[in-house]
Amino acid sequence: MNITKPTLAPRKMPVQARSTATIEAIFTATIQVLLEVGFENLTTTKVALRAGASVGTLYQYFPNKSALLAAVLQQYLATIVGAVESACSAAKGRTAQAIATAVVNAYIDAKLGNAQAAKALHAVAHELGGVEIRTRMMQRYQIALCDALATAKDAQFNDLKTLSFVLSSAMGGPVLALLMDNPTPQRTAVLREHLATLASAYLAHYAVPMI
Repeated sequence: MNITKPTLAPRKMPVQARSTATIEAIFTATIQVLLEVGFENLTTTKVALRAGASVGTLYQYFPNKSALLAAVLQQYLATIVGAVESACSAAKGRTAQAIATAVVNAYIDAKLGNAQAAKALHAVAHELGGVEIRTRMMQRYQIALCDALATAKDAQFNDLKTLSFVLSSAMGGPVLALLMDNPTPQRTAVLREHLATLASAYLAHYAVPMI
């Protein structure tokens, strides 16, 4: 028997300021309800009530619960990637170590900025099978890192695509593990230092002589 999966695509996206504010309220309410009752018990009715909107208004944008959660997840991941992109842009022309450290700090700050919401949305990604969303975001992350490393003033690299893939993947695991455990300021500071050292040593190993 074929089971039709619910669509993850929104019906439309807001184009006016009032509509954008409504969507933001719905997204905030979604995370709040998700933290309170979990994925299984979250409903569009509960979200609309928390957001101060009607269910009809919510359905103007999202056809079902899965589409709503996918949109919230995408916004969350886009915020993280946007922080990495900004860090990469600001670090262009610096040393490879400085670029790596800037990316590590931006990623950790964005990922742990709201740890509880991050935990809840990680569970959502698993439930929704959000591989496609995460893949698109990781591609942006890796492109930004490639572009920044290409401008390093003290090193050059033969295979930036592989380097950025490995570095972004290497950061993700430890940060997620800390997020799921207990991201105290002390443990976060230690992780920053270790990931910056890991990234810098990795880049130094694969750097080729400057021409």
